[in-house]
Amino acid sequence: MTPSDRRPRRNPLRARLAAAVLLGLGAAGAWGAARLGTGLVEQHSAAAVRSALAQGGFDWAEVAADGLSLRLAGTAPEELSHFRAVTTAAGQVSAARIDDAIVVPAKPEAAPPAFRVEVLRNGQGSSVIGLAPRSLDRAAILQRLARAAGGTAPTDLVELVDQPSPPGFDAAVAFGLSAAELAPRAKVTVTPGRVEVTAVADGAADKARLEQTLREATPPGVTLVADISAPRPVIAPFVLTATRTEAGLRLDPCAADTPAARDRILAAARQAGAKADCTVALGAPSPQWADAAVAAIRALADLPAGRVTISDTTATLDAPASVPQARFDAAERALSAALPRIFSLTASLEQAPETAENAPVRFVATAGAQGGVQLRGAVSDDRMRTALESFAGARFGQVDSGLTMNADAPAGWTLRVIGALEAMADLQRGTATVTPDLIRIAGTTGSSTAAEATADRLSRRLGPGARYELALTYDPRLDPALNLPTGEQCVARLNDTMAEAEIGFEPNRSVIAGDPAETVSLLAATMKECGDFRIEIGGHTDSQGSEPFNAELSQGRAAAVLEAMRAAGIATDLIAAKGYGETRPVADNDSEAGREANRRIEFRLLSPYPVSESAKAAEVVTGVTEAMPDAEAKAPAAPPVTASAPMIDRLPGTPPDLAGAANAAETVAADQAAAQAGEALAGTGGPEPSDLPADPAVEDADAPATAVHVPPPPATPDERAAAEGISLRPDSITVRGARISTPVPPPLAGAPVTGPPTGGDRPAARPERPAP
Repeated sequence: MTPSDRRPRRNPLRARLAAAVLLGLGAAGAWGAARLGTGLVEQHSAAAVRSALAQGGFDWAEVAADGLSLRLAGTAPEELSHFRAVTTAAGQVSAARIDDAIVVPAKPEAAPPAFRVEVLRNGQGSSVIGLAPRSLDRAAILQRLARAAGGTAPTDLVELVDQPSPPGFDAAVAFGLSAAELAPRAKVTVTPGRVEVTAVADGAADKARLEQTLREATPPGVTLVADISAPRPVIAPFVLTATRTEAGLRLDPCAADTPAARDRILAAARQAGAKADCTVALGAPSPQWADAAVAAIRALADLPAGRVTISDTTATLDAPASVPQARFDAAERALSAALPRIFSLTASLEQAPETAENAPVRFVATAGAQGGVQLRGAVSDDRMRTALESFAGARFGQVDSGLTMNADAPAGWTLRVIGALEAMADLQRGTATVTPDLIRIAGTTGSSTAAEATADRLSRRLGPGARYELALTYDPRLDPALNLPTGEQCVARLNDTMAEAEIGFEPNRSVIAGDPAETVSLLAATMKECGDFRIEIGGHTDSQGSEPFNAELSQGRAAAVLEAMRAAGIATDLIAAKGYGETRPVADNDSEAGREANRRIEFRLLSPYPVSESAKAAEVVTGVTEAMPDAEAKAPAAPPVTASAPMIDRLPGTPPDLAGAANAAETVAADQAAAQAGEALAGTGGPEPSDLPADPAVEDADAPATAVHVPPPPATPDERAAAEGISLRPDSITVRGARISTPVPPPLAGAPVTGPPTGGDRPAARPERPAP
């Protein structure tokens, strides 16, 4: 056997098994490698798609890898978002690998439109607006509204659509039209099965009638929502009157600005024993109306009889003569102290009628701030009445004379009356009361030295020995040296400011439009010198809209201006706001320009008298007139008085103002009155003409006329100035700080004209006074 014969022989089965094992191991390795690679691709693709979807805002999308495929899932809000999400994913992997499983919800069926119709009615016409189904009978609706508006065609703004009418809509429309016909000022809103009515009635009774009619007419299946208002009436002037008699106290009329104010007023009335009712209305001059009304009722309750009336900002307290003076004075003081500052008070106690037996000889002159004088009381005869009326007319202008004849007037009576009238020269307003024993001057003056000047005038006219009492109140606002504006000037300045820089308002509202700061600052500058006057802010509108609406709108606008002034720091406790609506037009409402002029805010002066806390109280000065030797020495000598010379009440030195009345006096016999004239010159001023005998020329034509030399009275400052050709009344006064200067006065008419002083003849300038 050869060597080759001795080799082992290979087993074919084993070779095939080994080959199969090796092949399996290779396949397994290839499969593992393939699977590992696929996983890496899946992770990378899924991550890329998730990132892209997140950046695109598709947070609702879900990504899942399935081999080389990517499954997109989730609920898209709409089809467009679905499409955009798939497109975004396809930008990262092949669209063939994307398995779209995104769900898009089905669209709901289209909801029917919200049908709604509104009908608006006012005094100018009507309109209808809204959305309704085409089945709505538009022509019938417009015809009914036109008939309700008196033939005026309504404004049609209704849009019709091709949709069926929803349940309850047709019935609601029919009822809404009926409601609009019942209410001439209303807004009626109609929706399916529901009608809302917002209306303005003419009053409480009309409101109740309209509400009841609407409730009874409401059809089944329709809900009614009614808001009916009855605006407060406008009362002008705003008045409350309380009267107390033996039967008790009653209020008629009685107005209140708010229900709370009405309750306060009625509570005070019940406490005083009265049963009454008050009307809540617009037009109150002040929010403090209730305070004033309650104070007035309480003051009247303290009197056994009387009446108190508050009309706007003026309160008046009257009582019969049966009320004791002390009790009336106490009630007046209490009411004056309790009234808010914006209200003024006038109190009057009726005087008991005087009989011929007990009537005292008395004269009263009352001068008002606007000029003129009222004369009441006694004079000796008709000649003296003529003389006094002529004198008063020359001094004060218009004269309201109620003088009566009294033969018991004492000697020198007319001279005392004339002296009292002269003593009123410095009064802005006041009274002069003359009795045989006393001359009393009371009133308000703009001169800080009025008491001394008045006493001086009385002494110069009456001579020594006449008793007087002065109760003068110095008001700095009346002092010409201070040059403060009057109430009329203050209101004119405020209205000029409103004309130059008007405060505007939003249409049909009381809200100020824009920034009123500039105008309010100008008003504040004026009010710095005018804060002590009672002033009203009046709101006015044109005639567009209803009267109640315009009244309320104007009241709100006036109150808005008042609030803006208060917010700017202006003292407003003396300022009232009042709405007048369309009642006081200044132009025609038929044009736009006229209506614009009527829409305004206007200031009005309630009282020309300032309510100044700085005004001094009346200072009472009593005294006796003194002789004026210096004046008497300088006065020109009077010519002798003869029986043929006219005399006025035997007045020595008749004032120039009586020159015209001198001719009315009859010629008297001075020789037979010498004794009486001498007695009169001792201090009474001479007898009345009625005390003197008749003209001797009538009794005895042959009797010689005997002259009686009557010394003249002391010359007054005006008389002395006239004699020297000097004017005591400067044309103007200039105030610069503490210095007051006047121009050189012109000479009086008829006086010699001289040139101005030159060189050393010019007087030295008055030295400056140090500032206080």
